[in-house]
Amino acid sequence: MLTGGCYCGALRYEVEGEPMFRGQCHCRECQKIAGGAENYFMAVPVEGYRYVKGEPAQFSRPDLENPVTREFCATCGTHLATRSPRRPNAVILKVGGLDDPSVFGGPQVVFYTSEAQPFHQFPEGVPAFEKFPPPR
Repeated sequence: MLTGGCYCGALRYEVEGEPMFRGQCHCRECQKIAGGAENYFMAVPVEGYRYVKGEPAQFSRPDLENPVTREFCATCGTHLATRSPRRPNAVILKVGGLDDPSVFGGPQVVFYTSEAQPFHQFPEGVPAFEKFPPPR
């Protein structure tokens, strides 16, 4: 089981089930949310993800068609998860909120390298794509 929460402790979550995917994204949206860095995340099964303390605030951009919904702590602002209408079976879990981020183990794929900053790093030997990777 994976566990995690926000910086101030107002939100806590648990995840049952194995991560479905591990990624590293360099798109501008992720850079903004991550404070300038690339975004490390894991897709986990939606049925295994639950908040065990508190309820997250949510935000979806009203100007986008089919926007993702970001879940974060209304007190400290920590971004914990994203839900996408394109991936209804998964919760995109931000690695920084995990109690033990080392379980991430590194990305399987790096994407949006075309939007990366000069100071961003790409791990050796990991497939990288200029935009979103093609479907498998």
